Amino acid sequence: MTVRVRIAPSPTGNLHIGTARTAVFNWLFARHHGGKFILRIEDTDNERSRPEYTENILQGLQWLGLNWDEGPIFQTQRLELYRQAIQTLLDKGLAYPCYASEAELEEMRSAQKAKKQAPRYDNRHRNLTAEEKAAFEAEGRKPVIRFKIDDNREIVWNDLVRGQVTWKGRDLGGDMVIARASQTEAFGQPLYNLAVVVDDIDMQISHVIRGEDHIANTAKQILLYEALAANIPEFAHTPLILNQEGRKLSKRDGVTSIGDFQNLGFVAPAMANYMTLLGWTPPDSTKEIFSLSEAAKEFSLERVNKAGAKFDWAKLDWINSQYIHQLPIEVLVEMLIPYWEQTGYKVDLASDRPWLEELTRLIAPSLTRLADAITESRLLFGETVEYSEDARSQLKNEQVAEVLETVVEAVEKAEELTQADAQQLIKDVTKTHKVKKGLVMRSLRAGLMGEMQGPDLMQSWLLLNKKGLDRIRLRQALTLIS
Repeated sequence: MTVRVRIAPSPTGNLHIGTARTAVFNWLFARHHGGKFILRIEDTDNERSRPEYTENILQGLQWLGLNWDEGPIFQTQRLELYRQAIQTLLDKGLAYPCYASEAELEEMRSAQKAKKQAPRYDNRHRNLTAEEKAAFEAEGRKPVIRFKIDDNREIVWNDLVRGQVTWKGRDLGGDMVIARASQTEAFGQPLYNLAVVVDDIDMQISHVIRGEDHIANTAKQILLYEALAANIPEFAHTPLILNQEGRKLSKRDGVTSIGDFQNLGFVAPAMANYMTLLGWTPPDSTKEIFSLSEAAKEFSLERVNKAGAKFDWAKLDWINSQYIHQLPIEVLVEMLIPYWEQTGYKVDLASDRPWLEELTRLIAPSLTRLADAITESRLLFGETVEYSEDARSQLKNEQVAEVLETVVEAVEKAEELTQADAQQLIKDVTKTHKVKKGLVMRSLRAGLMGEMQGPDLMQSWLLLNKKGLDRIRLRQALTLIS
């Protein structure tokens, strides 16, 4: 059997991390078995589907490295296929038109709620006579199409993650709607459960790997596979991604879309690596850093956990830092430039590239996320600085003005400082003014950076010197002192 799996996002929002993690598991499973990974866009929700969401989904999957073998396939281009399936079910007597109005359904639900019963459709129009149907039609009612569910039926399948799963027909909420009403045709837009089954049959999907929140849908869909006389795929329901309180990760938790993680400065290989670990344990449980292709060699559904996967920001940050620290400087600088530009830092690639690479080399060991470059390098952009209270206190110390004046004069005479030049200058200043090296270093940091903490002082000074910023900033500090 050829393994064929699919990821089927709905373009009613940006690519969610839960959908992306499901895509990762499907991709790994397909690659492990030499199968096919298919991308299907479930865009039949006309009111909420947006082309920009489709584009976001495609870009997010590509960014993560989840290349698909077939697709994207759009459900809106397959409506005739769904209509044929619905007609087949009607012809077999397995589906029927239901004319119940929304007011009648609401009255039914209210009565059930009052009796503390679970909400369900009571199948009231399952066996309408031709005369009753004609009467409803004469009233102008347009029917939905419902699929018959036998309350006494027991649906059982062997879930590749959870083992044997059993559902009773009576727990599925009564006969299910598979097509909306239409003002112009016998029935309208097909609904999720029907369209999914028809697509999976047509695409010969062998394994359906998706989140555990679809388990009830699986029970309904198995009934549809049977009704359409089709082979039933194997199912695997993966654990949900949970927040720190143990609840399903949602928009209320803030960051949930793949685009959000990109903007925060997570790199794609790290994100894919982390999502692989959200619910799957590799054979070597101590191994935490690996590529998608490496994970695919070892991936199996048997090692997917049943329990929810709690999202761990600290672990994601650590994994991300490992990838960032392995990047060549010339690659990393390209990834950092957009963050500097977005913040308003002036970046001239034509003339600044060597300087930016030196800056990147300086701050790289401190980066956990790419966006950290904004704060790590902020003291190195711009002619002027703002002084912290500690820096102001340092600049007010005795002899600081004389020390900085001597440094400025020396810097203005030199074309460009080397590290050796800077170290010699510090020695000369300490000797000339008979002060300790610590006072010179602290005064330079206060004058050059405006803060008493930050990146390596000597490397920072040399970077500022290349742009002539050191003399401008030290003159500013002398003005403040005076």
